[in-house]
Amino acid sequence: MMATLKDAAARKPVLATIRLIVPAGAARPAPPVGPALGFYRLNLMAFCKDFNARTQKYKADTPMQVTLTAYKDSTFEFVVKSPSVSWFLKKAAGIETASSRPGHSNVSSLTLRHVYEIAKLKQSDPFCKHMSLEALCKSIIGTANSMGIEIVKDL
Repeated sequence: MMATLKDAAARKPVLATIRLIVPAGAARPAPPVGPALGFYRLNLMAFCKDFNARTQKYKADTPMQVTLTAYKDSTFEFVVKSPSVSWFLKKAAGIETASSRPGHSNVSSLTLRHVYEIAKLKQSDPFCKHMSLEALCKSIIGTANSMGIEIVKDL
C-alpha cells in the first residue's frame, strides 16, 4: 500500500509555525516578513511571490492572517486566512476604533445584511468551512456587541 501525499507531508519534521499579519499583495522581504522567515532560513522571495499571487483579489492594505509552517529541510507551506471579523466590522461601520465602553456606548450600527455579507466572506476560511452561516452570523453579532456596534434589522 502506497502512502498518501498527506501522510508524507505529515512525516516531514516541522521546524516552526509562524503566524503573521501581512497586507494583501504587499509581502516584501522587509520587516515583519523578512526577519521572521529569514530566522528559519526560508526562501523569502518564494514566499513573497506566492503570497502576493494568492492575495491579488483583495484590496491593497487588507490585513491577511498567514499561518506558515516551516520544515527542517528549509521548505514551507502557508495558509492564508481572510481578515479578522473585527476588521470587517470596522470597515463596514466606517469607524477607526471600537467602543471604549462596549455595552454602554455604541459607536455605530450595522444591519443584519452587513453581518450576512461578512459571514459569507468568512465561510471561505479553512477554519470556518464546517460552520453554518447561522452560526457564523451569531459569532459575528457577538463580536459586534463586544465592540460597541449595534446590530439592527434596518438602518
